[in-house]
Amino acid sequence: MNTKAAVLIECNQPLRIIEIEIPKLKPGQVLVNIAYSGVCHSQLNEINGLKGEDKYLPHTLGHEGSGIVLEVGQNVKKVKPGDHVVLTWINGEGADVPSTIYQSDECAINSGSISTFMEKTVISENRLVPIPKEMPLKVAALLGCAIPTGAGIVINNAKVNVGDSVAVFGVGGIGLSAVMVASAIGAEKIIAVDVEEQKLELSKQIGATHVINSTKQDPLIEIMNITVEKGVDYAIEAAGKKVVMETAFQSVRIGGGKCIIAGNLPSGEKISIDPMDLIRGKNIVGTWGGETNPDEDIPKYVAWYQSGKMNLDKLLTHDYPIEDINRAFDDLERGKVGRASIDLQQYKKMHDDY
Repeated sequence: MNTKAAVLIECNQPLRIIEIEIPKLKPGQVLVNIAYSGVCHSQLNEINGLKGEDKYLPHTLGHEGSGIVLEVGQNVKKVKPGDHVVLTWINGEGADVPSTIYQSDECAINSGSISTFMEKTVISENRLVPIPKEMPLKVAALLGCAIPTGAGIVINNAKVNVGDSVAVFGVGGIGLSAVMVASAIGAEKIIAVDVEEQKLELSKQIGATHVINSTKQDPLIEIMNITVEKGVDYAIEAAGKKVVMETAFQSVRIGGGKCIIAGNLPSGEKISIDPMDLIRGKNIVGTWGGETNPDEDIPKYVAWYQSGKMNLDKLLTHDYPIEDINRAFDDLERGKVGRASIDLQQYKKMHDDY
């Protein structure tokens, strides 16, 4: 069985669409028919060579998606053929099979535990979470990274309560998810900061009480005005920019304010903070996927969506076929999308097959 995949052959070069051969499943692996895959800055940084030396070229990409199980390897107990699933880079329960090698007419293609920029993919059991068939697969793809990271930061890292103030720097998929969940929890002030007006407008639609375009206003001055010179209780940095990380930390209040870093800087790049701010009680931490437990949290977010607590449909702003994946990354890099997805199959056809 063959499949079409977007492959990174060389850093700083466009992805190439290549026909590759699917290998026999190892114990603990699952073959999934991909419906939708999310597109995010983590892969963009990898394509642009910003994560340091890439020892696994050429390789597949993609770490969040949705689909339908086609086949399971030996000892797989978590899913069965026909199950609808979320694919996530965050480790969950089940076998951990770290790598797969696909063959093509040109060369061997490396792959990790999860890859989603392909029509069919071999996935490690612990990167899958079964979901109800009533959950739209297009929306479900968000649950692989954007939602669990953004929501997890609000719930697990910040532990936002009713009446708290939150500033979200960078309102792409993760930042928008954080805004939505902070609003659902009942935060009093939710301040969205970005450079794109369309993303700020979307932030207002899903719960932001204030928006700041950092190309027109100084975010730190504006946040201090909004909070009457106190600073926010929590700042979430999801832009992956050095100056934004530093500003986010400066924006939290003395005596317990907390800055959570979710964005990725290029390998080796550092940020600077004033240690006196730490002495005065400001806090700064990083997050690993919002400290999400996918087997518990993803079903919870499905239930929130189905009950109307989270309107995830608003987060999806652009769709692309796999043939246009490089355009999707160009649009992402230029800040033109909220959360973009790659449509790898016609959902109706997949649904009719099962």
